[in-house]
Amino acid sequence: MNQQELIPHLFRSEFSRITAVLCKHFGIGHMEAAEDIASETFIAALETWPHKGIPENPTAWLYTVAKNKAHNYSNRKQLFTNKIAGQLKYLSASSVEPEIDLSAQHITDSQLQMLFAICHPAIPTEAQIGLALRILCGFGLEEIANAFLTNKETIKKRLARGKEKLQAENIAIELPAPPEISKRLETVLITLYLLFNEGYYSESNDNTLRKDLCLEAMRLTYLLIENPFTNQPAVNALLALMCFHASRFEARKDETGEMILYQEQDETLWDNALIAQGAYFLKEASQRSRISKYHLEANIAYWHTIKADTKEKWEHILQLYNNLLQIAYSPIAALNRTFALSKANGKAAAIEEAEKLQLTDNHYYYTLLGELYTGIDNERAKQYLRNALTLAKTNTDKQTIAKKLSDLTE
Repeated sequence: MNQQELIPHLFRSEFSRITAVLCKHFGIGHMEAAEDIASETFIAALETWPHKGIPENPTAWLYTVAKNKAHNYSNRKQLFTNKIAGQLKYLSASSVEPEIDLSAQHITDSQLQMLFAICHPAIPTEAQIGLALRILCGFGLEEIANAFLTNKETIKKRLARGKEKLQAENIAIELPAPPEISKRLETVLITLYLLFNEGYYSESNDNTLRKDLCLEAMRLTYLLIENPFTNQPAVNALLALMCFHASRFEARKDETGEMILYQEQDETLWDNALIAQGAYFLKEASQRSRISKYHLEANIAYWHTIKADTKEKWEHILQLYNNLLQIAYSPIAALNRTFALSKANGKAAAIEEAEKLQLTDNHYYYTLLGELYTGIDNERAKQYLRNALTLAKTNTDKQTIAKKLSDLTE
Protein backbone atom coordinates (compact mmCIF):
# COMPACT_ATOMS: atom_id res chain seq x y z
CA MET A 1 0.00 0.00 0.00
CA ASN A 2 1.52 3.34 -1.04
CA GLN A 3 1.57 6.47 1.08
CA GLN A 4 -1.46 8.06 -0.61
CA GLU A 5 -3.55 5.00 0.30
CA LEU A 6 -1.93 4.24 3.67
CA ILE A 7 -2.61 7.45 5.58
CA PRO A 8 -6.37 7.60 4.80
CA HIS A 9 -6.60 3.88 5.64
CA LEU A 10 -4.82 4.40 8.96
CA PHE A 11 -6.90 7.48 9.70
CA ARG A 12 -10.13 5.49 9.31
CA SER A 13 -8.89 2.76 11.65
CA GLU A 14 -6.57 4.52 14.12
CA PHE A 15 -8.16 7.96 14.62
CA SER A 16 -11.03 6.44 16.58
CA ARG A 17 -8.70 4.23 18.63
CA ILE A 18 -6.45 7.12 19.64
CA THR A 19 -9.40 9.40 20.38
CA ALA A 20 -11.20 6.82 22.53
CA VAL A 21 -8.10 6.08 24.61
CA LEU A 22 -7.32 9.78 25.14
CA CYS A 23 -10.95 10.54 26.08
CA LYS A 24 -10.76 7.73 28.61
CA HIS A 25 -7.39 9.02 29.87
CA PHE A 26 -8.34 12.69 30.25
CA GLY A 27 -12.09 12.34 30.91
CA ILE A 28 -15.23 13.18 28.95
CA GLY A 29 -14.68 16.94 29.41
CA HIS A 30 -11.57 16.77 27.23
CA MET A 31 -13.18 15.15 24.18
CA GLU A 32 -12.30 18.10 21.93
CA ALA A 33 -8.67 17.93 23.03
CA ALA A 34 -8.56 14.17 22.36
CA GLU A 35 -9.88 14.73 18.82
CA ASP A 36 -7.41 17.57 18.24
CA ILE A 37 -4.46 15.44 19.38
CA ALA A 38 -5.54 12.56 17.12
CA SER A 39 -5.92 14.98 14.18
CA GLU A 40 -2.54 16.61 14.86
CA THR A 41 -0.94 13.16 14.91
CA PHE A 42 -2.07 12.50 11.35
CA ILE A 43 -1.05 15.99 10.26
CA ALA A 44 2.43 15.14 11.57
CA ALA A 45 2.40 11.95 9.47
CA LEU A 46 1.36 13.92 6.36
CA GLU A 47 4.20 16.40 6.95
CA THR A 48 6.91 13.86 7.91
CA TRP A 49 6.43 10.68 5.87
CA PRO A 50 6.79 12.24 2.39
CA HIS A 51 10.32 13.42 3.32
CA LYS A 52 11.55 10.70 5.68
CA GLY A 53 9.63 7.77 4.26
CA ILE A 54 6.97 5.52 5.76
CA PRO A 55 8.12 4.14 9.14
CA GLU A 56 8.74 0.42 9.52
CA ASN A 57 5.74 0.24 11.85
CA PRO A 58 3.39 3.11 10.88
CA THR A 59 0.82 2.37 13.61
CA ALA A 60 3.47 2.34 16.36
CA TRP A 61 4.81 5.65 14.99
CA LEU A 62 1.34 7.20 15.22
CA TYR A 63 0.87 5.92 18.79
CA THR A 64 4.24 7.35 19.88
CA VAL A 65 3.47 10.77 18.39
CA ALA A 66 -0.01 10.74 19.92
CA LYS A 67 1.43 9.89 23.36
CA ASN A 68 3.96 12.71 23.10
CA LYS A 69 1.32 15.23 22.08
CA ALA A 70 -0.96 14.01 24.88
CA HIS A 71 1.84 14.44 27.43
CA ASN A 72 2.48 17.97 26.15
CA TYR A 73 -1.23 18.77 26.47
CA SER A 74 -1.29 17.31 29.98
CA ASN A 75 1.75 19.35 31.03
CA ARG A 76 0.23 22.57 29.65
CA LYS A 77 -3.01 21.82 31.47
CA GLN A 78 -1.15 21.18 34.72
CA LEU A 79 0.97 24.31 34.32
CA PHE A 80 -2.13 26.43 33.73
CA THR A 81 -3.90 24.90 36.76
CA ASN A 82 -0.91 25.62 38.99
CA LYS A 83 -0.62 29.21 37.76
CA ILE A 84 -4.29 29.84 38.43
CA ALA A 85 -3.91 28.39 41.90
CA GLY A 86 -0.79 30.47 42.50
CA GLN A 87 1.16 27.32 43.26
CA LEU A 88 3.60 27.11 40.37
CA LYS A 89 6.27 24.64 41.42
CA TYR A 90 7.98 21.51 40.26
CA LEU A 91 5.60 18.61 39.95
CA SER A 92 6.04 16.00 42.62
CA ALA A 93 6.31 12.33 41.68
CA SER A 94 2.80 11.74 43.02
CA SER A 95 1.31 14.24 40.56
CA VAL A 96 2.70 12.54 37.45
CA GLU A 97 -0.13 11.16 35.32
CA PRO A 98 -0.26 7.43 34.57
CA GLU A 99 1.17 6.24 31.27
CA ILE A 100 -1.18 6.42 28.27
CA ASP A 101 -2.07 2.83 27.43
CA LEU A 102 -2.43 2.14 23.72
CA SER A 103 -2.32 -1.64 24.02
CA ALA A 104 -4.80 -3.62 21.93
CA GLN A 105 -6.91 -4.65 24.92
CA HIS A 106 -7.08 -1.14 26.38
CA ILE A 107 -8.05 0.27 22.98
CA THR A 108 -10.87 -2.28 22.70
CA ASP A 109 -12.05 -1.54 26.25
CA SER A 110 -11.92 2.22 25.67
CA GLN A 111 -13.89 2.05 22.42
CA LEU A 112 -16.57 -0.12 23.97
CA GLN A 113 -16.84 2.17 27.02
CA MET A 114 -16.91 5.22 24.76
CA LEU A 115 -19.74 3.70 22.71
CA PHE A 116 -21.89 3.33 25.82
CA ALA A 117 -20.97 6.82 27.07
CA ILE A 118 -21.98 8.40 23.75
CA CYS A 119 -25.24 6.41 23.67
CA HIS A 120 -26.36 7.79 27.02
CA PRO A 121 -30.14 8.43 27.15
CA ALA A 122 -29.53 12.05 28.21
CA ILE A 123 -28.38 12.80 24.64
CA PRO A 124 -30.77 12.95 21.63
CA THR A 125 -30.51 9.95 19.30
CA GLU A 126 -29.28 12.00 16.33
CA ALA A 127 -26.48 13.43 18.45
CA GLN A 128 -25.57 9.93 19.67
CA ILE A 129 -25.22 8.65 16.11
CA GLY A 130 -23.32 11.76 15.03
CA LEU A 131 -20.88 11.45 17.92
CA ALA A 132 -20.43 7.74 17.24
CA LEU A 133 -19.64 8.49 13.59
CA ARG A 134 -17.15 11.16 14.63
CA ILE A 135 -15.47 9.68 17.69
CA LEU A 136 -15.65 5.97 16.92
CA CYS A 137 -15.49 5.97 13.13
CA GLY A 138 -13.33 9.02 12.38
CA PHE A 139 -15.87 10.66 10.07
CA GLY A 140 -15.46 14.30 9.11
CA LEU A 141 -18.23 16.87 9.49
CA GLU A 142 -19.11 16.70 5.79
CA GLU A 143 -19.51 12.91 5.87
CA ILE A 144 -21.77 13.13 8.92
CA ALA A 145 -23.76 15.93 7.28
CA ASN A 146 -24.26 13.69 4.23
CA ALA A 147 -25.49 10.87 6.46
CA PHE A 148 -28.13 13.16 7.99
CA LEU A 149 -29.07 15.01 4.79
CA THR A 150 -28.08 18.32 6.31
CA ASN A 151 -25.17 20.78 6.30
CA LYS A 152 -21.86 20.90 8.13
CA GLU A 153 -22.88 23.83 10.33
CA THR A 154 -25.94 21.99 11.64
CA ILE A 155 -23.83 18.93 12.44
CA LYS A 156 -21.15 21.06 14.10
CA LYS A 157 -23.76 22.59 16.42
CA ARG A 158 -25.41 19.21 17.08
CA LEU A 159 -22.12 17.58 18.03
CA ALA A 160 -21.17 20.56 20.20
CA ARG A 161 -24.47 20.32 22.11
CA GLY A 162 -23.99 16.59 22.51
CA LYS A 163 -20.51 17.06 23.92
CA GLU A 164 -21.73 19.81 26.26
CA LYS A 165 -24.46 17.49 27.52
CA LEU A 166 -21.95 14.69 28.13
CA GLN A 167 -19.79 17.09 30.12
CA ALA A 168 -22.70 18.65 32.03
CA GLU A 169 -24.00 15.22 33.03
CA ASN A 170 -20.43 14.20 33.93
CA ILE A 171 -20.96 10.90 32.15
CA ALA A 172 -18.22 8.41 32.96
CA ILE A 173 -16.41 6.57 30.17
CA GLU A 174 -17.02 3.10 31.50
CA LEU A 175 -19.33 0.16 30.98
CA PRO A 176 -22.53 0.75 32.95
CA ALA A 177 -23.63 -1.70 35.63
CA PRO A 178 -25.26 -4.86 34.13
CA PRO A 179 -28.88 -3.65 34.65
CA GLU A 180 -28.03 -0.33 32.96
CA ILE A 181 -26.23 -2.11 30.10
CA SER A 182 -29.46 -3.84 29.10
CA LYS A 183 -31.34 -0.52 29.12
CA ARG A 184 -28.72 1.28 27.05
CA LEU A 185 -27.83 -1.58 24.72
CA GLU A 186 -30.88 -1.02 22.51
CA THR A 187 -29.70 2.51 21.67
CA VAL A 188 -26.21 1.19 20.97
CA LEU A 189 -27.62 -1.42 18.59
CA ILE A 190 -29.80 1.15 16.80
CA THR A 191 -26.70 3.30 16.28
CA LEU A 192 -24.72 0.39 14.82
CA TYR A 193 -27.69 -0.75 12.73
CA LEU A 194 -28.08 2.72 11.20
CA LEU A 195 -24.33 2.99 10.64
CA PHE A 196 -24.35 -0.30 8.69
CA ASN A 197 -27.43 0.71 6.69
CA GLU A 198 -25.87 4.06 5.79
CA GLY A 199 -22.95 2.12 4.30
CA TYR A 200 -25.02 -0.63 2.70
CA TYR A 201 -27.10 1.80 0.72
CA SER A 202 -26.36 5.48 1.24
CA GLU A 203 -29.11 7.77 -0.02
CA SER A 204 -27.37 10.75 1.55
CA ASN A 205 -24.04 10.11 -0.15
CA ASP A 206 -25.57 8.96 -3.46
CA ASN A 207 -23.48 5.83 -3.19
CA THR A 208 -24.45 2.25 -3.94
CA LEU A 209 -22.14 0.84 -1.28
CA ARG A 210 -19.68 2.24 1.26
CA LYS A 211 -17.82 -0.79 2.56
CA ASP A 212 -15.84 1.21 5.12
CA LEU A 213 -19.02 2.13 7.01
CA CYS A 214 -20.34 -1.42 6.92
CA LEU A 215 -17.07 -2.95 8.09
CA GLU A 216 -16.75 -0.38 10.89
CA ALA A 217 -20.28 -1.19 12.08
CA MET A 218 -19.42 -4.90 12.03
CA ARG A 219 -16.19 -4.34 13.94
CA LEU A 220 -17.92 -2.34 16.67
CA THR A 221 -20.71 -4.94 16.92
CA TYR A 222 -18.09 -7.66 17.30
CA LEU A 223 -16.58 -5.71 20.21
CA LEU A 224 -19.93 -6.14 21.97
CA ILE A 225 -19.84 -9.89 21.36
CA GLU A 226 -16.32 -10.16 22.77
CA ASN A 227 -17.46 -8.65 26.08
CA PRO A 228 -19.35 -11.10 28.36
CA PHE A 229 -21.74 -8.38 29.65
CA THR A 230 -22.79 -7.23 26.18
CA ASN A 231 -22.66 -10.60 24.40
CA GLN A 232 -26.44 -10.87 24.26
CA PRO A 233 -28.78 -12.54 21.74
CA ALA A 234 -29.82 -9.31 20.01
CA VAL A 235 -26.15 -8.40 19.44
CA ASN A 236 -25.44 -11.78 17.83
CA ALA A 237 -28.58 -11.43 15.71
CA LEU A 238 -27.49 -7.98 14.51
CA LEU A 239 -24.02 -9.24 13.55
CA ALA A 240 -25.62 -12.20 11.75
CA LEU A 241 -27.77 -9.74 9.78
CA MET A 242 -24.68 -7.72 8.86
CA CYS A 243 -22.77 -10.84 7.78
CA PHE A 244 -25.57 -12.02 5.49
CA HIS A 245 -25.84 -8.60 3.83
CA ALA A 246 -22.05 -8.18 3.61
CA SER A 247 -21.76 -11.58 1.91
CA ARG A 248 -23.26 -10.03 -1.26
CA PHE A 249 -20.96 -6.96 -1.41
CA GLU A 250 -19.05 -8.11 -4.50
CA ALA A 251 -22.22 -8.97 -6.42
CA ARG A 252 -24.11 -5.72 -5.74
CA LYS A 253 -22.18 -3.45 -8.13
CA ASP A 254 -21.11 -3.80 -11.74
CA GLU A 255 -17.83 -2.56 -13.22
CA THR A 256 -19.20 0.97 -13.58
CA GLY A 257 -20.40 1.11 -9.96
CA GLU A 258 -24.09 0.74 -10.80
CA MET A 259 -26.28 -1.39 -8.54
CA ILE A 260 -27.17 -4.94 -9.56
CA LEU A 261 -30.59 -6.00 -8.29
CA TYR A 262 -30.82 -9.11 -6.10
CA GLN A 263 -32.46 -11.35 -8.71
CA GLU A 264 -29.75 -10.43 -11.27
CA GLN A 265 -26.75 -10.97 -8.97
CA ASP A 266 -24.13 -13.62 -9.73
CA GLU A 267 -24.37 -15.85 -6.67
CA THR A 268 -20.90 -17.27 -7.33
CA LEU A 269 -19.62 -13.87 -6.15
CA TRP A 270 -21.35 -14.24 -2.77
CA ASP A 271 -18.97 -14.80 0.16
CA ASN A 272 -19.79 -18.25 1.56
CA ALA A 273 -17.46 -17.75 4.53
CA LEU A 274 -19.45 -14.69 5.62
CA ILE A 275 -22.71 -16.59 5.13
CA ALA A 276 -21.35 -19.35 7.39
CA GLN A 277 -20.32 -16.74 9.99
CA GLY A 278 -23.79 -15.24 9.83
CA ALA A 279 -25.33 -18.67 10.40
CA TYR A 280 -23.05 -19.17 13.42
CA PHE A 281 -24.04 -15.86 15.03
CA LEU A 282 -27.71 -16.49 14.25
CA LYS A 283 -27.46 -19.84 16.04
CA GLU A 284 -25.80 -18.08 19.01
CA ALA A 285 -28.62 -15.52 18.99
CA SER A 286 -31.21 -18.30 19.30
CA GLN A 287 -29.95 -19.56 22.67
CA ARG A 288 -32.65 -17.66 24.59
CA SER A 289 -36.37 -17.23 24.11
CA ARG A 290 -36.73 -13.43 23.58
CA ILE A 291 -36.91 -12.54 19.89
CA SER A 292 -35.81 -9.07 18.74
CA LYS A 293 -36.34 -7.38 15.40
CA TYR A 294 -32.73 -8.23 14.61
CA HIS A 295 -33.51 -11.96 14.93
CA LEU A 296 -36.31 -11.64 12.39
CA GLU A 297 -34.36 -9.43 9.98
CA ALA A 298 -31.37 -11.78 10.20
CA ASN A 299 -33.61 -14.74 9.36
CA ILE A 300 -35.03 -12.82 6.39
CA ALA A 301 -31.49 -12.02 5.24
CA TYR A 302 -30.54 -15.69 5.65
CA TRP A 303 -33.32 -16.78 3.28
CA HIS A 304 -31.96 -14.26 0.77
CA THR A 305 -28.66 -16.17 0.75
CA ILE A 306 -30.62 -18.98 -0.95
CA LYS A 307 -30.99 -17.87 -4.57
CA ALA A 308 -33.67 -20.42 -5.55
CA ASP A 309 -36.94 -18.60 -6.28
CA THR A 310 -39.29 -21.13 -4.63
CA LYS A 311 -42.74 -20.69 -3.11
CA GLU A 312 -41.47 -22.28 0.14
CA LYS A 313 -38.70 -19.68 0.45
CA TRP A 314 -41.07 -16.74 -0.01
CA GLU A 315 -43.66 -18.20 2.36
CA HIS A 316 -40.97 -18.36 5.06
CA ILE A 317 -39.94 -14.76 4.31
CA LEU A 318 -43.57 -13.60 4.33
CA GLN A 319 -44.19 -15.12 7.75
CA LEU A 320 -41.03 -13.51 9.12
CA TYR A 321 -42.21 -10.10 7.84
CA ASN A 322 -45.61 -10.70 9.46
CA ASN A 323 -43.86 -11.26 12.80
CA LEU A 324 -41.50 -8.31 12.27
CA LEU A 325 -44.34 -5.87 11.64
CA GLN A 326 -46.00 -6.97 14.88
CA ILE A 327 -43.00 -6.10 17.04
CA ALA A 328 -41.31 -3.29 15.04
CA TYR A 329 -43.51 -1.75 12.35
CA SER A 330 -41.84 0.34 9.67
CA PRO A 331 -43.07 1.48 6.23
CA ILE A 332 -40.07 -0.10 4.47
CA ALA A 333 -40.69 -3.44 6.21
CA ALA A 334 -44.35 -3.22 5.16
CA LEU A 335 -43.31 -2.61 1.53
CA ASN A 336 -40.86 -5.51 1.64
CA ARG A 337 -43.57 -7.74 3.09
CA THR A 338 -45.82 -6.84 0.17
CA PHE A 339 -43.12 -7.91 -2.30
CA ALA A 340 -42.75 -11.23 -0.43
CA LEU A 341 -46.55 -11.61 -0.56
CA SER A 342 -46.48 -11.22 -4.36
CA LYS A 343 -43.88 -13.98 -4.63
CA ALA A 344 -45.76 -16.30 -2.27
CA ASN A 345 -49.42 -15.63 -3.16
CA GLY A 346 -49.37 -13.77 -6.46
CA LYS A 347 -49.46 -10.16 -7.64
CA ALA A 348 -53.20 -9.61 -7.22
CA ALA A 349 -53.09 -10.21 -3.47
CA ALA A 350 -49.98 -8.04 -3.16
CA ILE A 351 -51.51 -5.11 -5.10
CA GLU A 352 -54.47 -5.01 -2.73
CA GLU A 353 -52.15 -4.88 0.30
CA ALA A 354 -49.71 -2.43 -1.26
CA GLU A 355 -52.37 0.15 -2.13
CA LYS A 356 -53.55 0.19 1.48
CA LEU A 357 -50.14 1.57 2.56
CA GLN A 358 -50.57 4.89 0.70
CA LEU A 359 -46.89 5.82 1.02
CA THR A 360 -47.27 8.49 -1.64
CA ASP A 361 -44.10 10.39 -0.74
CA ASN A 362 -41.89 7.29 -1.07
CA HIS A 363 -40.35 6.29 -4.39
CA TYR A 364 -39.99 2.68 -3.24
CA TYR A 365 -43.80 2.55 -2.94
CA TYR A 366 -44.32 3.56 -6.56
CA THR A 367 -41.46 1.34 -7.74
CA LEU A 368 -43.11 -1.64 -6.06
CA LEU A 369 -46.51 -0.81 -7.59
CA GLY A 370 -44.84 -0.49 -10.99
CA GLU A 371 -43.32 -3.93 -10.49
CA LEU A 372 -46.61 -5.45 -9.33
CA TYR A 373 -48.68 -4.00 -12.19
CA THR A 374 -46.16 -5.10 -14.84
CA GLY A 375 -47.85 -7.77 -16.92
CA ILE A 376 -51.26 -6.92 -15.48
CA ASP A 377 -51.71 -3.28 -16.57
CA ASN A 378 -48.52 -2.02 -18.19
CA GLU A 379 -49.79 1.52 -18.73
CA ARG A 380 -50.56 1.84 -15.04
CA ALA A 381 -47.19 0.29 -14.23
CA LYS A 382 -45.44 2.93 -16.36
CA GLN A 383 -47.29 5.75 -14.59
CA TYR A 384 -46.21 4.43 -11.18
CA LEU A 385 -42.61 4.16 -12.38
CA ARG A 386 -42.75 7.78 -13.62
CA ASN A 387 -43.97 8.81 -10.16
CA ALA A 388 -41.09 6.85 -8.62
CA LEU A 389 -38.58 8.53 -10.95
CA THR A 390 -39.81 11.96 -9.84
CA LEU A 391 -39.34 11.10 -6.16
CA ALA A 392 -36.06 9.15 -6.39
CA LYS A 393 -33.11 10.87 -4.69
CA THR A 394 -30.03 9.00 -5.88
CA ASN A 395 -28.59 8.44 -9.33
CA THR A 396 -28.57 4.71 -8.66
CA ASP A 397 -32.31 4.63 -7.96
CA LYS A 398 -33.06 6.84 -10.94
CA GLN A 399 -31.03 4.58 -13.24
CA THR A 400 -32.77 1.45 -11.92
CA ILE A 401 -36.25 2.93 -12.33
CA ALA A 402 -35.45 4.38 -15.76
CA LYS A 403 -34.28 0.95 -16.93
CA LYS A 404 -37.56 -0.66 -15.75
CA LEU A 405 -39.51 2.07 -17.52
CA SER A 406 -37.49 1.64 -20.69
CA ASP A 407 -38.01 -2.14 -20.68
CA LEU A 408 -41.77 -1.64 -20.32
CA THR A 409 -41.92 0.96 -23.09
CA GLU A 410 -39.99 -1.26 -25.48
